[in-house]
Amino acid sequence: MTVELRLALQERRAEELERHVRRLLGPFTGYELALDSGTGTGALAAALAPHVGTVVGVDSNAEYVAAARELGIGNAESVEGDATSLPFEYGRFDISGCLRLLHHVRRPELVVAEMTRVTRPGGTLLVVDQIAPNDPLAAVELNTFERARDPSHTRTLADVDLRQLFESNNLVLLRAEFVREHRELDPYLDLAGCEGEEREEARALAPADYTAELGWYLLRRP
Repeated sequence: MTVELRLALQERRAEELERHVRRLLGPFTGYELALDSGTGTGALAAALAPHVGTVVGVDSNAEYVAAARELGIGNAESVEGDATSLPFEYGRFDISGCLRLLHHVRRPELVVAEMTRVTRPGGTLLVVDQIAPNDPLAAVELNTFERARDPSHTRTLADVDLRQLFESNNLVLLRAEFVREHRELDPYLDLAGCEGEEREEARALAPADYTAELGWYLLRRP
């Protein structure tokens, strides 16, 4: 997805995203320093910024980092870094989050482990990502389509897989919510810049009526 498309989509979703974040987290108390891991162009950072002292967005894509800086959010910082090996010390952040990141990472378990490491004991984690069906065959079909649409896609995890990642890091699940998103095929292919033969292949693999499911997980580090 180009920076311009990301920013346009981000702007359309911004109000809804902040409202959902605010409702899920409740009163923002004790959140002085926040992390947006794999920030992209800063969508989650922008949603967190009004409620915390400082939010730090980290992404390995220099172009995305530059675009996030250009948003001009006064209490937000954007730095280059790897979500699977964060450049921060143990327990630095009061709250750490990632938005639609895990399905773009080959080792999502490292993302969750690193977010846990840099969150202080008693701190909060927020993980938001598309989830796959529990049926393994349906999950394979979904991931095959998503990879054809967007080569940066690795694997959408099922709810059970995500919960195992949380448990392996001794995280306490406080709340889980699931939101269904209907996706019109052509605009969805456009977002990924999917054209030519790749577009025809993705179209052939696409679900007849694509409704994605997004999982929101609120966790505490003991």
